[in-house]
Amino acid sequence: MKKYSILVVEDDADIQQLVSYNLVKAGFNVTCADSGEEALSVLAHERVDAMVLDLMLPGKDGNEVCRTVRSKEATRSLPIIMLTAKGEEDDIVTGLDSGADDYVTKPFSPRVLIARIEAALRRKTEAAQPDEGQVSIFTRHSLEIHPGRHEVRVAGQEVQLTASEFTILELLASRPGWVFSRQQIIDQIRGYDYSITPRAVDVQIFGLRKKLGSSGTCIETVRGIGYRLRD
Repeated sequence: MKKYSILVVEDDADIQQLVSYNLVKAGFNVTCADSGEEALSVLAHERVDAMVLDLMLPGKDGNEVCRTVRSKEATRSLPIIMLTAKGEEDDIVTGLDSGADDYVTKPFSPRVLIARIEAALRRKTEAAQPDEGQVSIFTRHSLEIHPGRHEVRVAGQEVQLTASEFTILELLASRPGWVFSRQQIIDQIRGYDYSITPRAVDVQIFGLRKKLGSSGTCIETVRGIGYRLRD
């Protein structure tokens, strides 16, 4: 069984030790970084399967690190769990908009953090599984979705999505014209016990539309209900 490597980026020594101890106990390999700059250096030289990233860091903060990671080909699909003392909606939305796949607010339960990491790794693994029987589930509006390859193309050009963005798009494309509520979307991404505000879902949709360019208009808002992919 593969042993996953997790990068923990946290400048508080006590929290870094707490997270590292519990991750090692859960069977992960762990590398630690005290700053955003050190985290980016580790990512450039070591294999990392997921990152736990503190928002409030010296120098480059978590949002800036997240955007940098998403801008690089080698780390674009890296699962990122944002760890922060800030639980305000605006901070959560900003983190997701920067490219985080999930977030956990301090104080936190190590078991919950580990469950979130495992869920993010599972989504990435499932998305990468080949699906020989299904080449594409959606080929309209210049948009092609290939679930087996975790690949999305617009007018023939590949578009890089985070694991969460791909999961949302795949869900909408599974039933074109069908309206999915915000709660249904978040249930699909993170599980039924996950608490998130409607605005956080909206920012994921906004990011999707932006990345899909002109094809993003096929994602329609149904006021008061949720979203659908135009048939």
